[in-house]
Amino acid sequence: MKRVDDFRLHFGKQELVPIVVGGMGVDISTADLALEAARLGGIGHISDAMVQTVSDQRFDTKFVSQKLKQYKHNVASSDKSSVKFCLSTLAEATRNHVGRTMEAKRGDGMIFVNCMEKLTMNAPGDTLRVRLSAALDAGIDGITLSAGLHLGSFALMEDHPRFRDAKLGIIVSSPRALALFLRKNARLNRLPDFIVVEGPLAGGHLGFGLDWAKYDLHTIVDEVLAYLKAEQLDIPVIAAGGIFTGSDATAFLQQGAAAVQVATRFTVSHECGLPDKVKQEYFKASDDDIEVNLLSPTGYPMRMLKGSPGIGAGIRPNCEAYGYLLDAKGNCAYIDAYNREVALHPDAKKISVKDKTCLCTHMRNFDIWTCGQTTWRLKDTSHRLADGSYQMLSAEHIFHDYQFSTDQKIALPPSAAQVA
Repeated sequence: MKRVDDFRLHFGKQELVPIVVGGMGVDISTADLALEAARLGGIGHISDAMVQTVSDQRFDTKFVSQKLKQYKHNVASSDKSSVKFCLSTLAEATRNHVGRTMEAKRGDGMIFVNCMEKLTMNAPGDTLRVRLSAALDAGIDGITLSAGLHLGSFALMEDHPRFRDAKLGIIVSSPRALALFLRKNARLNRLPDFIVVEGPLAGGHLGFGLDWAKYDLHTIVDEVLAYLKAEQLDIPVIAAGGIFTGSDATAFLQQGAAAVQVATRFTVSHECGLPDKVKQEYFKASDDDIEVNLLSPTGYPMRMLKGSPGIGAGIRPNCEAYGYLLDAKGNCAYIDAYNREVALHPDAKKISVKDKTCLCTHMRNFDIWTCGQTTWRLKDTSHRLADGSYQMLSAEHIFHDYQFSTDQKIALPPSAAQVA
């Protein structure tokens, strides 16, 4: 019977275990998690979502407080068009996060950075160019372009000396999106090194509408593979979204995928950046606790736990400190929703905004609990302890369970009592 370890992902002469740990922001896919995946011979992702915030948390920089100090005079204003990111600071933060991760890398695997196009930062082209270039400067093995079509992102990197050296890939949810990306970048004579095909069961922002349930990842993978064959393109396809067991992963590898990308099961690992109390919420979740909603100011549907504290919160927009979702004119859908509620309830000491969320602040505080559709199954991967909580797992244990398991089996970790 086949298992994941019977397959390998090939990048030229480099051979890797075909397991990719997805890039969950903000610092949920930590450097420690990515480093473990690389040490074990696979690919680990870090995320550059809110990278200045991550740099402050990890390296004791003061980028957020400095930005707030610079624009403090604007806090009470609804006009955020003047609130800009310093590009040199953004580059320094990216080099901190990426560079120090790469310095710590051990093993035969690779480290990629997940880069979201929807983090528009009040200057979409300029800030994206800096994030991409700084990651390449810092020696990242590869970049996965996510949360958007990224039609111009390759062009933003084409003058960088590592443009044809680093592994560059794109996340798509349909062959149509892939065809559009390839057509727009044809003049560069530079194909993506990999394609992540993300299905409707993934966590966080989705490439589907609220009708996501009618789509199937196996079908989309087949369609993408057929498109590549018709175009005579040999590009590795990585299946992602809802792959919960090693047997699930093996099925995609036998189908023709070169690797799988997984994330949900790693949310309850020691190395994951979520606070321990939030990890317990993931363990305890039932199928009914998971929803896809339109709360994100990006306009993309987003999957999360219904009990996320950020849902319905009415905090004042904190763009002077953060502002990662401001569009090119300094607008954000949450600002509009917040101002509407303030106008409707002028005497209220506390308001509630139910249709949008301040994603920057709530992701920074781990108050929006994004998750995959299979999160409710996490309780089956561990031991319940005497106090009712669940035993957390090591990233190595989860990785090896994907790599070596068969028959839809999930290997439980040694119990805490056995370890003691």
